[in-house]
Amino acid sequence: MPSQPQQKPIIQLVDVYKEYRVGTTSTMALKRVNFQVFRGQLIAIMGPSGSGKTTLLNMIGLLDRPTKGKIFFDGFDVSRLDDKALANLRNTKLGFVFQTFNLVNRLSVFENIELPLIPRGIPRNVRAKMVLEAITKVGGDESWLQKKPNQLSGGQQQRVAIARAIVGKPVVLLADEPTGNLDRASAKVVVETFLSLNNAGHTIIVVTHDPEVANCMEKIYVIRDGEIVGEFMPNKTESLISKA
Repeated sequence: MPSQPQQKPIIQLVDVYKEYRVGTTSTMALKRVNFQVFRGQLIAIMGPSGSGKTTLLNMIGLLDRPTKGKIFFDGFDVSRLDDKALANLRNTKLGFVFQTFNLVNRLSVFENIELPLIPRGIPRNVRAKMVLEAITKVGGDESWLQKKPNQLSGGQQQRVAIARAIVGKPVVLLADEPTGNLDRASAKVVVETFLSLNNAGHTIIVVTHDPEVANCMEKIYVIRDGEIVGEFMPNKTESLISKA
C-alpha cells in the first residue's frame, strides 16, 4: 500500500536571526529559529517579557524580514517578494488579532470588520454577507454591527477584532496576547472562540504569557533570549477552559 504524502508546512522559518541596531548598540532578538506551522494546528508561543515572542510572531506574519535565514509560505521563499507583494500576501492569507483590539472607534463594528475586504474590491453586498458570517462565527450578535466598538465590553471588542481577522478567510490566524487586557471570564470566552474556529479548520498561533491560555492549545513552544528552547504538549487540567 503506497504511503501517504507528508503534509507540507504552510509557514516555515529556517535558521532565522533578527538583529536590531540603534547607533552602535546591537540587539539579537532572534537566534537560530527553526519553526513550522501546519494546516489546522493550534499553537501557543510562550516566553518571558523581552524573550522575542512578538518578534517571532512578526516573522511568521511577514511583518518583518529576518537579518539572516529564510521564511517560506506554502513552500515559496517570501524573501523574493517586494514590500507590495508581501502586503498583499498578508492581507489575503493572514489574519491578525492584537492585545489592544486595534479597532477604530469612529467607525461602526460593521465598518471595522469589513476593513480588510475593501482593498480587494469586493462589492458591498458581498462584504455585508461576509461580515455577518464572521461575527456569527465568533459567537457575536448581529445587533453589535451598528454599534461603535467603545459601546461593547472588552471581551466583545476582542471578538469583533477576531471577526475582522477572519472575515477575509485567511490561511493562518495570528494573535498577540489576545487575552492580555481581559478579565478571566472574558479571556475564557475569547479562548473558546479560538477553539471553535480551530475546530472549523482555522490554523491559529497565539502568543501568550499566560500558561492557562497556552494549555488550551495543542502544542506549546517556549522562547527565551531569542531562541526556541522547548516544545511541549499542554497540560489540559491546568488550562483556562478546565477551570471554573
